[in-house]
Amino acid sequence: MTFSLKRPLVLVGAGKMGGALLAGWLAEGLAPELVSVRDPVPSPEVAAQKGLSFNPSIHDLALKQPAVVLLAVKPQAMAEVLPELTLLVQPDTLFLSIAAGTSLHRLKELLGQDVHAVRAMPNTPAAVGRGITIACANERVTLEQKAIADNLLAAVGEVGWVENEAQIDAVTAISGSGPAYVFYLVECLAAAGEGLGLDPALAMRLARQTVSGAGEMLHRLEEPAATLRANVTSPGGTTAAALDVLMGEGGLSPLMRRAALAARDRARALGK
Repeated sequence: MTFSLKRPLVLVGAGKMGGALLAGWLAEGLAPELVSVRDPVPSPEVAAQKGLSFNPSIHDLALKQPAVVLLAVKPQAMAEVLPELTLLVQPDTLFLSIAAGTSLHRLKELLGQDVHAVRAMPNTPAAVGRGITIACANERVTLEQKAIADNLLAAVGEVGWVENEAQIDAVTAISGSGPAYVFYLVECLAAAGEGLGLDPALAMRLARQTVSGAGEMLHRLEEPAATLRANVTSPGGTTAAALDVLMGEGGLSPLMRRAALAARDRARALGK
């Protein structure tokens, strides 16, 4: 994949996720000279990148008629940041938002009814090119703009689209917040190892490599997760004994459903 944008891209917010996306675009051939970054304190990796334009005025950006404005600021900052971007709202400019909980309706409220907007939910594995992003477009987005958004998001992993924006909150609960659940699993697995008498460093090493290795198997192999689980589980063996606990009443499945529901509900609340 290579990028062929002929007009500028504006990155509003250059923290971890914005920086990860930018790194992916540049790696795929986007010319740094086409990128303008608006962030008073960009990440060190972004600040060190040569060729980028930092914090140009909105008036100057409007004159350049950017193809895309990528919104990567925290949801709580959107009400402050977006109104000053209204000069950039043009018929051929796409606003691509990755702010959790910020609805397409809210983007219209802050940017105007004419905005061409895509709301997307990436996740942090984008930092290593293994993310997944689900996106939803408003009625003004053209097929060409949707293709541009897909191309930009695919630079850091897989991309999918939904028609019903309400599903984005559920996506947030599963893939957006999901990496934190996996990292916590590593913490818990390592703590369990310590409880069994392992050295803390060895317990953490085992937990990290086990989870990352299992994740790589999921990435490379076509078998369903249930099949991979069954392949590890000998009847009456050690894995079966552990799964009797994890899959029993009050085990991991109902706990994960409750956690995902809490995340979904919080995403909805952020969007109000």
